[in-house]
Amino acid sequence: MKFSTVGVIGAGTIGTGLITDLALHGLNVIAVDVSDAALERARSEVLKSIRFAPMFSKSLPRVSREDALARMIFTRELRDLTPCEFVIENVPEKWEIKRPIYELLDSFMPPAACFGVNTSCIPIARVAALTRRPAQVIGLHAMNPVHLMPTVEVIRGVQTSDDTIAKLLALFAQLGKQAIIVNDSPGFVSNRISHLFMNEAAAVLQDGVSTAEDIDKIFKQCFGHKMGPLETADLIGLDTVANSLDVLFDEFRDPKFRVCPLLRQLVAEGHLGRKTGRGFHTYPEA
Repeated sequence: MKFSTVGVIGAGTIGTGLITDLALHGLNVIAVDVSDAALERARSEVLKSIRFAPMFSKSLPRVSREDALARMIFTRELRDLTPCEFVIENVPEKWEIKRPIYELLDSFMPPAACFGVNTSCIPIARVAALTRRPAQVIGLHAMNPVHLMPTVEVIRGVQTSDDTIAKLLALFAQLGKQAIIVNDSPGFVSNRISHLFMNEAAAVLQDGVSTAEDIDKIFKQCFGHKMGPLETADLIGLDTVANSLDVLFDEFRDPKFRVCPLLRQLVAEGHLGRKTGRGFHTYPEA
């Protein structure tokens, strides 16, 4: 099957990346967020990413500003999503934010519409239980920058149907992406491991064992990682990392997921990484 219109809820970093990816590949996008300011930021970032995309990847289509704008609708109204065949939600990892969105979506979206839960750690079954269409709820964990990443972690919920998986794979095929399908569990594969990695790197920094620069340099130069753990946390957003660790701690009740005090302090001070210009590192260009 071919998709024509996809909804994106949440126009933060990952949501904006998804809008970019969809628009680049010729799909219509209806993007929803709670504020006009967030939507305007997303619109600006999407247009900038589309302009520079061919410089970073020769495989990405070239799309004019006019064509991109014609494919995108930015709105604060969830009900504007009714024409969408697939809706991907990307709001913060807070249950009190996610829960009412799915309860409302389920009440007015067409029966055939599928919901993609773009989450870092929240179990898909927990979200699916909010709806009358649990077979049509599937998890995905897209990485940043979305339009440059060729692979997505996909999470099959306990009740996710084969048809829903096939539809998501068809959508990814239109975006030139592949999927690695895993089973449902808090944090899935990537974040259950990577968030421990980032949290422990923060603890090493807090203990004065090394500088942030050298911690990251060890993993880049000794292990061949493209980014170090603290750089990765800054890219994701320290608030998002801390929220995800809180979810993992609440789900597993294992102290290994307890947020490092230094990470918690940086979030409290508003130093969230690249998006604010300072996290474990400083980013003058922000």
